[in-house]
Amino acid sequence: MTNDKLIEIFTDLPPASRLGIDIGRVLMCPTHDDGRPDTSFLGASDEAALETPAAPGMFETVPALVRLFDGQAWLVSKAGRRIEALTRRWLEHHRFFERTGMDASHLRFCRRREEKREHAADLGLTHFIDDRLDVLGHLRGAVPRLALFGVQTEPIPDWVVHLPEWAALGRVLA
Repeated sequence: MTNDKLIEIFTDLPPASRLGIDIGRVLMCPTHDDGRPDTSFLGASDEAALETPAAPGMFETVPALVRLFDGQAWLVSKAGRRIEALTRRWLEHHRFFERTGMDASHLRFCRRREEKREHAADLGLTHFIDDRLDVLGHLRGAVPRLALFGVQTEPIPDWVVHLPEWAALGRVLA
C-alpha cells in the first residue's frame, strides 16, 4: 500500500509542484529501527556532528526529487541558533547542494515547528516530507501532499503517506 501511495503523490506531478523537506531525522540521523530517535547530531561536539552521516539512500534519492520538481525543492527545518549554524556547516561539509542539485538559497529555518506552515505557504509548497506527525499536522490543509518519513511507532493516519526510508522512494522514482 505504501508504494502505491508514494507512486500516487510522487509521479505525474501537477504543474508548479514544489517540495519541502525537513533536515533532522530525514536527511541525517534517521530514527532507529526500534523507533528511538538518533540524537547523535544534537549531542555531539561541533566537529563530531559534522561527521554525522547522511541518511542511507538520501544522496541517491534527493537529486532525483530535485529534478522531478524542476529545482522547486526547499529544505525547511526547525532549529535553535546553535543547531541552525551547525546544520548549515553540515550541509556545506557534505556538499549537500552540490551533490543534490538543490539551489543553496532554498534553505529556511524557523524556531518553532508550527512556523513551518508559514514557510510552506510563502513558498507555495505542494509536497512536504517530515519525520514528525505533529509538524505534518500543522501543514495539513496548507500542503496537499504530506509524507511521514522514517520508522514510526504509532499508527499512521490516512491523511499522510508513509515514506519508511529513502530507498523506498528511490525505487518509485527509478
